[in-house]
Amino acid sequence: MARNDGQIVIKKYANRRLYNTGTSTYVTLDDLAVMVKKGEDFTVQDAKSGDDITHSVLTQIIFEQESKTGNTLLPISFLRQLISYYGDQMQMVVPSYLEHSMQAFTEQQTQMREQINKTFGDTPIGKNLQVPMQMVEETVRRNTEMFQQAMKMFSPFANAAPPKETRKAEAKDLDELKEQLRALQTKLDNLS
Repeated sequence: MARNDGQIVIKKYANRRLYNTGTSTYVTLDDLAVMVKKGEDFTVQDAKSGDDITHSVLTQIIFEQESKTGNTLLPISFLRQLISYYGDQMQMVVPSYLEHSMQAFTEQQTQMREQINKTFGDTPIGKNLQVPMQMVEETVRRNTEMFQQAMKMFSPFANAAPPKETRKAEAKDLDELKEQLRALQTKLDNLS
C-alpha cells in the first residue's frame, strides 16, 4: 500500500477520476466519505502536479452529501456567517475554533452514547438516540455561546450598544457644543 506518513494517498487525475494507491483501485467521492466515517486517514493529490488537494475534495464531499440526502448539517445561517468571515480579520481564528468545537462535540457525543448505554442498555430507548436530543441541543447552545464570546474578545466594541445614560449624556454634550458654536458665530458676525 502506498502511504504518505501513515496516510493513504488518493490521486486525482485530469479526467476527475480518483485512484486509491493503497488498494490500487479507482474510488468515488462516496467511497472517500465512507473512508472518512471509518476514520481512515488519507490525502488527495493532483496526479499531474502532486499538489495536495485534500481540502477541496473534502469540501466537494460535503457539498455532495448536503445535496444528496436532503438532511443538511450546515444551516443557511451558519453558512452565511462562515462566508462572512472570509477576508475578515477573524478568518485566522475560525478554523482552529471550528476544529476544537468539533472535537469537543465528538467527545461529548461519545460520552452521551456511553451514558445512554449505561442507563438504558439494550432497550429501544437506548437504541434510539432521538430521546437525548435535548442534551445535544444544550451542547450546541453552549458551543454557540462560547463562539460568540470568543468573537467578542477579538472585536469587543462591534456589537456593544452604549448604555441609555451614556447616549443621553452624549446628546446633552452635543447640544451644548451646538449652542457654543452658535454663540461664537454670533460674536463673529458682530465683529464683522
